[in-house]
Amino acid sequence: MNYNETLNYLYESIPMFQQVGTLAYKEGLSNTLILDKHFHHPHLNYKTIHVAGTNGKGSCSHTLAAILQSAGYKVGLYTSPHLVDFRERIRVNGLPVSTDYVVKFVEEERSFFETLFPSFFELTTAMAFKYFAEQKVDVAVIEVGLGGRLDCTNIIRPDLCIITNISLDHTQLLGNTLALIAGEKAGIIKSDIPVVIGETTEETKPVFIQKAAEVNAPILFAEEEQLLWRWEKNKKGYWQYYTADYPELKGELGGLCQLKNTNTLLLALRILKRLGYNITQKAVEQGFEGVCKLTGLMGRWQKLGSAPTIMCDTGHNIGGMTYIAEQLRLQTYRKLHIIIGMVNDKDISGVLALLPKDAEYYFTKASVKRALHEIDLKFLASQVGLQGNTYSNVPKAFEAAKMNASEKDFIFVGGSSFIVADLLAFLSRK
Repeated sequence: MNYNETLNYLYESIPMFQQVGTLAYKEGLSNTLILDKHFHHPHLNYKTIHVAGTNGKGSCSHTLAAILQSAGYKVGLYTSPHLVDFRERIRVNGLPVSTDYVVKFVEEERSFFETLFPSFFELTTAMAFKYFAEQKVDVAVIEVGLGGRLDCTNIIRPDLCIITNISLDHTQLLGNTLALIAGEKAGIIKSDIPVVIGETTEETKPVFIQKAAEVNAPILFAEEEQLLWRWEKNKKGYWQYYTADYPELKGELGGLCQLKNTNTLLLALRILKRLGYNITQKAVEQGFEGVCKLTGLMGRWQKLGSAPTIMCDTGHNIGGMTYIAEQLRLQTYRKLHIIIGMVNDKDISGVLALLPKDAEYYFTKASVKRALHEIDLKFLASQVGLQGNTYSNVPKAFEAAKMNASEKDFIFVGGSSFIVADLLAFLSRK
């Protein structure tokens, strides 16, 4: 099989959460442990840092990887989902795993793993851990896929755990309260390993404290430390951060949510330095300012065009959309155009209620099986006062918005990671 044939085999033969949602979710670590034993426990060959949370874990993982890479470490980075190409999930020093490696892995291991009926994420996690060992990385930043306690990344024993925040998402799998979801995320906390908590609520903080006490894990709360003192936007649209440990940092990621992420990362960096990581001020500065170039990160309040301004963001739940809605309110424009699509297992009405009512909407759907039909989305949107037309796919919606927009207008694309993925894939082909 060539690379595309291999991907088609993986997508069609192995349940993929990105495509089908809860049907692809396998509770428990039994398959993961079997795969790990088969590959001789590759994650024991390098240091790891484990990052969980409802929102922000991708930005934090990529920024941390960029900083460690700038500090001279050979860094593995495992994240999900991918936007344009599967290989985005598995990177070493920013470079995606090769197509040849993906093909060879499936060809050589297919006879073994097919008998297990693994999920897509179980198999790709095993592939990532094996690849990092073969690449002889110094440290790998590992983003949790879903939850934490039963996530198949949770076989590692990291130097540091980070939990960014908790909001209501994947409630059908993780629980329908913040406390229940926090309990699942807290499952990555391990004995004697420090954990940094980015944000808490009255419901979630006791859960983290109790879990840390049970396993004797040092726990630190970024909100209590407040290492980020103040911030402003510079002429390039970057955040200018003034912090306790670094006089000035320029943050390439421009979303409002990055303020919380940055405060979390500043505390995490303190802990890593105490653990013996050699992280210089220059490395921190380079990592924050060049995270997208260094790691290939896309889709975080990403600017895609000017006149009209075109922005996209992968925020897809109430927690993420709260920041996006506020960010849209801060923009200056003649007219706002919003291209939006969602998947059917989210709090759709809750997200739609946050969005501005004075925008023109382009309701569409992503090219995944979980996508909510654009007509259904338009109906739900009308219930909260949002008006617009429907389009059968993202490229059609995007072209319509561009045709309708003047140079002083603002076009936002989002609602789902998969909407952004379809747009980026479309633009890459033009």
